[in-house]
Amino acid sequence: MSLDTAAAVPRPPARGASAPVLTGAEAVVRSLELLGVTDVFGLPGGAILPVYDPLMDSTALRHILVRHEQGAGHAAEGYASASGKVGVAIATSGPGATNLVTAIADAYMDSVPMLAITGQVFSTLMGTDAFQEADIVGITMPVTKHSFLVKDASEIPGAIAAAYEIASTGRPGPVLVDITKDAQQEEAPFVWPPRYDLPGYRPVTKAHGKQIQAAANLLASAHKPVLYVGGGVVRAGAAAELLTLAETTGAPVVTTLMARGAFPDSHPQHLGMPGMHGTVPAVLALQEADLIVALGARFDDRVTGKAALFAPHAQVVHVDIDPAEISKIRTADVPIVGDVREVLVDLDGAYRGAIAETTPDIAEWWSYLDGLRDEFPLGYSQPSDGLMSPQYVISRIGELTGPEGVYAAGVGQHQMWAAQFIKYERPNAWLNSGGAGTMGYSVPAAMGAKVAEPDRVVWAIDGDGCFQMTNQELATCVINQIPIKVAIINNSSLGMVRQWQTLFYDGRHSNTDLNTGHGTVRIPDFVKLAEAYGCLALRVEKEEDVDAAIKTALETNDRPVVIDFVVSADAMVWPMVPQGVSNSYVQYARDHAPSFDQED
Repeated sequence: MSLDTAAAVPRPPARGASAPVLTGAEAVVRSLELLGVTDVFGLPGGAILPVYDPLMDSTALRHILVRHEQGAGHAAEGYASASGKVGVAIATSGPGATNLVTAIADAYMDSVPMLAITGQVFSTLMGTDAFQEADIVGITMPVTKHSFLVKDASEIPGAIAAAYEIASTGRPGPVLVDITKDAQQEEAPFVWPPRYDLPGYRPVTKAHGKQIQAAANLLASAHKPVLYVGGGVVRAGAAAELLTLAETTGAPVVTTLMARGAFPDSHPQHLGMPGMHGTVPAVLALQEADLIVALGARFDDRVTGKAALFAPHAQVVHVDIDPAEISKIRTADVPIVGDVREVLVDLDGAYRGAIAETTPDIAEWWSYLDGLRDEFPLGYSQPSDGLMSPQYVISRIGELTGPEGVYAAGVGQHQMWAAQFIKYERPNAWLNSGGAGTMGYSVPAAMGAKVAEPDRVVWAIDGDGCFQMTNQELATCVINQIPIKVAIINNSSLGMVRQWQTLFYDGRHSNTDLNTGHGTVRIPDFVKLAEAYGCLALRVEKEEDVDAAIKTALETNDRPVVIDFVVSADAMVWPMVPQGVSNSYVQYARDHAPSFDQED
């Protein structure tokens, strides 16, 4: 469903006209409309009830009623990550607000622009342990860019406008606006645009020219350069500028878990994803580089391994809009604070000038990397238990859907396989919980993405463990005609935890069997569950049936489709660098489990 809101959004009063008097609740709705918000996800309750009354009359805002506030938060994340717009979630006080916290923390870790609006008890009751009272501002302070507490109706337009600006500028992230019930019920003149002051909030977008030149000089003289691309490139909408710089320099490119699609997988300069489950060429390119140009990346431990031993011979150019990230993990030889899109344009120009005085020679570097690509192609072995290979299932989803689809993954083995075996050619096609690693992200995030991008095919690639955390949002999808596709990669276990138990705990599989897919008893039966929600439901247990099921899902657009793919529990994610060791420890094996020693 889409709305043509151009004529429906109320206009602010003309200059010189008297401001209309609105309740605080009406001011919330009017502010969202004037900011251009068209879709919100939420669940009403007593403390936010005043807002839901005028929301019912809005023709510009589509409210999607979720079944759990965490679903509203992840849907707002998926909406933002697929579209680049600010995602909006609404909840009531107390448990309604605290149910949003996981999604808020998730958005904070992954720099997702999100506006969370929560109701609060009457200001006169705050601090008395009133019914459904919770200090949500205090609770979310560590996981938001900023949090507002509003006790006066006249302050509502300014708080929401400021929150929207903070969420969407600089390093994107979640902002919370908590509004007391009396502020929602009171009346005040509605002034738009509102005046607000954000002391100390001055994001730097234009980088210093001398730093750009220093980076260009290093790049022009490097023999083993690597462009280390993080999720900041996606958030900045800088994929085109990255492609230009990469082709100008000829340098190899690696894209992190959060940056999949920022650089086309099909491009010959792309080495794949680095890190714990990255490709061998990508991991060793970073480890053996003499120059790393980090673009919107934060040197996460899943990329670096043991940070003290990471890329010991490399100089580092670190580009980030958030100055707190620069030199936080790895000291930058050339720190550059600025918007990565603008920096890429400036760096490309400076590099072209720098190579007029020198001749970069990276042919030997490429010869080595190409050898690694030939020696260590990404692959997988067939399970020995006769069940399907999860990698095959996921690769076929990607191949049959194509690069214009959107793929939202849960967290665990299926997440890594989706990152590895689906080919991404464009940004915003790959959505996942990277920093927080939140199980339950996939289904509501896919729902939000489909609302934002209704003309695209949207898959939720989920595990049987993750799916059981938020599958209630299938009801939301059915009722609101949001036809997502859900692929449950059902290995009847908490797969990634089980993999670690196999490798590091002598195969002692403590509390990781879920009994969802293997044998005659399935608890729950995902097909029956999905049918109860009103979805088209299928089960696939043989590889020869995989394509037909995927094609049926792609052809079905009148309701959500859930496919229960029953796969082997013995399949593992390879390659793998164990946690806490150097990336030089590359006893990779493509088709068999290596004997990993966790000691250095």
